[in-house]
Amino acid sequence: MKKIILLAAVALLNTAVFAQTWNVNKAHSHFTFTITHLAVSDVDGVFKDFDATIVSSKPDFSDAKFNFTAKTASVTTGVDQRDTHIKSPDFFDVAKYPTVTFVSTSITPTTANHYKLNGNLTLNGVTKPVTLDLWYRGTITNPMSKAPDAGFQVTGTINRSDFTFGSKFGSPMLSDEVSFKASGEFDKAN
Repeated sequence: MKKIILLAAVALLNTAVFAQTWNVNKAHSHFTFTITHLAVSDVDGVFKDFDATIVSSKPDFSDAKFNFTAKTASVTTGVDQRDTHIKSPDFFDVAKYPTVTFVSTSITPTTANHYKLNGNLTLNGVTKPVTLDLWYRGTITNPMSKAPDAGFQVTGTINRSDFTFGSKFGSPMLSDEVSFKASGEFDKAN
């Protein structure tokens, strides 16, 4: 029994020693979403203030843990009147729910450099499990900083009704499905 505990402790120590943290490079990353209006037109939005980190001990990121937070007050669709409305209690309720978060719980390879990323999404005060598509685009040496940079793209679709988001506005006024895409460049922190 002592040997098993010792081996487990060594395994945990080795994982902690080799785990690397990667921080999002905000200047080269974005997080957008799309919802359909009146069943005929797509409206895009973007979060201008967000943060994300990845912790992984494998070079292919197959054991990666993702954490993402966006400030709801930073959301914009490019139309001031609409932006004011979506920040109100009808939608993001930025005063009550200042962030949207995603914390991964597992990652499963599907094809080369593609994964299913499972995690908990918190939106409008509701936390639900979601599965996202993750594409690891590779790691390069940044020609400016001479440090490693890794690229990722995450896509997915959620039902806003699962998060009681914009519940006053049913379909076809606004689609229940909201799709999103996040593309990120991450700098190695350690």
